Amino acid sequence: MTDIQRPDELVSNDGRVRLYGQQFHTDPASLYLAIRQHFGPVAPVLLDGDLPAWLVTGYREMHQVTTDNVLFARDTRRWNQWANVPSDWPLLPYVMHNPSVMFTELGEHQRRAGAIGDALSAVDQFELRARCEKIADRLIDGFAGTGEADLIAQFANQIPLLAVAKMYGLSEAETPQLVRDVAMSLDVGPEALPAYMRVQEAMGRLVAAKRSAPGNDVPSTLIQHKAGLSTEEIVQDLLVVTAAAQQPTANWIGNTIRLMLTDSRFAMTLTGGRGSVGQALNEVLWHDTPTQNFIGRFATRDTQLGGQRIRTGDMLVLGLAAANADPHVRPDLAAGSLGNHAHMSFGNGEHGCPYPAPEVAEIIARTTVEVLLDRLPDLALAVPEEALVWQRSMWMRGLESLPVTFTPTYAVGTSSVAW
Repeated sequence: MTDIQRPDELVSNDGRVRLYGQQFHTDPASLYLAIRQHFGPVAPVLLDGDLPAWLVTGYREMHQVTTDNVLFARDTRRWNQWANVPSDWPLLPYVMHNPSVMFTELGEHQRRAGAIGDALSAVDQFELRARCEKIADRLIDGFAGTGEADLIAQFANQIPLLAVAKMYGLSEAETPQLVRDVAMSLDVGPEALPAYMRVQEAMGRLVAAKRSAPGNDVPSTLIQHKAGLSTEEIVQDLLVVTAAAQQPTANWIGNTIRLMLTDSRFAMTLTGGRGSVGQALNEVLWHDTPTQNFIGRFATRDTQLGGQRIRTGDMLVLGLAAANADPHVRPDLAAGSLGNHAHMSFGNGEHGCPYPAPEVAEIIARTTVEVLLDRLPDLALAVPEEALVWQRSMWMRGLESLPVTFTPTYAVGTSSVAW
């Protein structure tokens, strides 16, 4: 049995795993494997500031936690550690309660999530696909003539919100600032809170405008929905959808491109190999999922899970990447994972991504990756694979940059011609 290294900075004196540090940025898959082998499917961990929690790494246990909403509830005010949380705790944005759909429970959650699902269902997916093709073409036009690009900064990070802005009925003029502010709000720097407030103000202005002049868009559908949502509820839920759409989808796009440029199984089909894009997208969700861990659930009474004794108010961190790697369910890498969608990458149960959010995200990701490979068929990494740097986060899994080279082209309508 592979054991976690002892003694080192990873394990505390009381035997809990410190869920932070360099090891989570370099090789998280091996670390999750070691945690599962040492502790089993539920591991005692310490979050930043050494606050205790449980990391769920087993697929079966993850399914149990995410489907039993009575025993493992979502409202973060249930947490038994609030008295020990400092005002500058870096994870406060993940656990601080607000009136969004994220922290509602039972009937109230069904009301709010149902409205979001209905609003996303009203999105014309054919129109969305066409819009994503135009977005990808325009972004590629910006660097196609140079023969080189950073596909994270110049492509993947820009696409999701450009697509969402259209779904929200935002004007072209408003979109660039929103893209910048959302990116900053998801960071951990000093600009995060001011940027978040600007995004909230933008959503407030948007809802006010749609109340006066409704259109065929997500905010208007929420305003008119039978759930009778208040302005505050709509603003908060639009913020949730915006954040959920941006970084996870951007990482999904970037991780998929990286896989297709570095895995020999995709090399022979890269040129004109559209059929392999779907396989690559699904494989990333299994093996390099954009959201690695998620806070979380909170026990409503004393119970047992995975051989561990869980106390009332204990926090459970959903180890999505670790559960996907559970050997009891993980698909055979050699055989591929196309068609196997039983991963936990979009969550599970009532608090998973509401349908059809995963479908909308896949349209955005798949369409833009296909356009990229069609436009730049000889795309290649500009650096060795081992030189790629992952973001310093144990919550998200994405690259800092993805430098590539290709034959320079110039745009002709929506097509390109080699120089």
